[in-house]
Amino acid sequence: MSNLVPEISKRRTFAIISHPDAGKTTLTEKLLLFGGAIRLAGSVKARKAQKHAVSDWMEIEKQRGISVTSSVLQFDYDGYRVNILDTPGHQDFSEDTYRTLMAADSAVMLIDVAKGVEDQTKKLFQVCKQRRIPVFTFVNKLDRYGRNPFELMEEIEKVLGIRAYPMNWPIGIDGNYKGVYIRKQAKIELFERSGEHGQWALPSTQGSVDDPAFKELLGEEIHQALCDDIALLDVAGETFDFDKVTNGELTPMFFGSAMTNFGVRLFLEDFLEMAPPPVPRMSSEGFVAPDNDKFSAFVFKIQANMNPAHRDRLAFMRICSGKFERGMTVYHVQSKKPIKLAQPQQFLAQERTIIDEAYPGDIIGLFDPGIFGIGDTLCQEGSVFTFQDFPVFPPEQFARIQAKDTMKRKQFVKGMTQLTQEGAVQVFHQPDYPVESFVVGVVGSLQFEVLEYRLKHEYGVDILMNKLPYSIARWLIGENLDGKAMKNMDSGLLVQDIKDRPVALISNEWQLRWVVERNPEVEFLVVPEDAQQV
Repeated sequence: MSNLVPEISKRRTFAIISHPDAGKTTLTEKLLLFGGAIRLAGSVKARKAQKHAVSDWMEIEKQRGISVTSSVLQFDYDGYRVNILDTPGHQDFSEDTYRTLMAADSAVMLIDVAKGVEDQTKKLFQVCKQRRIPVFTFVNKLDRYGRNPFELMEEIEKVLGIRAYPMNWPIGIDGNYKGVYIRKQAKIELFERSGEHGQWALPSTQGSVDDPAFKELLGEEIHQALCDDIALLDVAGETFDFDKVTNGELTPMFFGSAMTNFGVRLFLEDFLEMAPPPVPRMSSEGFVAPDNDKFSAFVFKIQANMNPAHRDRLAFMRICSGKFERGMTVYHVQSKKPIKLAQPQQFLAQERTIIDEAYPGDIIGLFDPGIFGIGDTLCQEGSVFTFQDFPVFPPEQFARIQAKDTMKRKQFVKGMTQLTQEGAVQVFHQPDYPVESFVVGVVGSLQFEVLEYRLKHEYGVDILMNKLPYSIARWLIGENLDGKAMKNMDSGLLVQDIKDRPVALISNEWQLRWVVERNPEVEFLVVPEDAQQV
């Protein structure tokens, strides 16, 4: 245990959450740049130069400039070992984002200075709130026109129910910002209008925003506006309370511009100092502390074909306690079998490094021959338990999918099986349906596009996809659960999930109420009996 504690205290494992196009992947790139992990950040905008974000490794992500899978990125900075979990911003991939948040100890919430708190940000923040994850706010795109920062603070409080404490404050009038004032250091940092978007810092000789040197530099009007803002914050604003940050009641708020690197280094350094190290995890045997000598971990993500040349499949594992050593044998609770972990890997998106040891908070990848599932627990023999189950998102859109070419049946089934195990889609089947096909359920329509794209480019299968007129799935409990015995299911569809549990697909809420009333002996569950709903 004496060796564990200093290693645990170095770890910072966090996820970045935001609405699409708030600049999340760009911020991730710049954090990697400062961490020395990449020499040149591949801006998502820089299409002409064929530079793409390091965290967007899938071809469809590069083409669209969006993230559709979670990436795991690791680097060292200033004595810390940083694990960034870059999540999909698009709401259609909420499931992947939620699973990733299960592996994080804190979250960085990215907000567009002009748009404020948007829909997807609200949903993801609620997940963090439920799990009591500390949230740090980065208000992005300060190099463009933006809203009044007091307005943004009020919106965060009203919409998200959390108070904000600004660590720095924008300098400017009417949304035209010139830089930031760093409250703790009484320092002004201005945008440099050079091609490299550098930074220029001016500390206060008096340790105050009232320093005459600031007035000379900024001009009287802007300086007076800054002094008034800071005076108002000092009198009426929140006081900084570290316990409130840890409990998820207060969010430290930073202003900057990921695109121009402005304020990113300051944010990274303050964040690493304040963010929590790995925290205890709830299991069937109670909380498991990170400094527990016995190794434990859970699988939160499975990804097929990260290396198309090898058609490999990787399980991403979050270490929760004990020390991981290459070649160690652990107990896989779900299969009730011992497993040797022979080739553990750490990641910078597609780039991988074989590692010999890892500690709580670290994310490592394991080659998966098809034995792992999302939420699986690994632990040392003699201390068998399971970590908290991952909640389930009920699907809202459905389609019937089959291979265009029946000669490619084998590749089609393999692709659908692997993508289902990844959690990319939910798959159902009709036992009596004459053609080899699957009924696929998704949260958002973009998941269908990604499924079609990946089946074609990773498995060489073109598909026929027919959208189905259902928007509700209900898992059924009762006797005689078939089309003949159940009443008023003419306009619905009875299918089975991958564990052969009966599921009713129904077109709308009105139809659902009608079916439920006519079948009082049947229970209609939003998610399977052994699962928790998001």
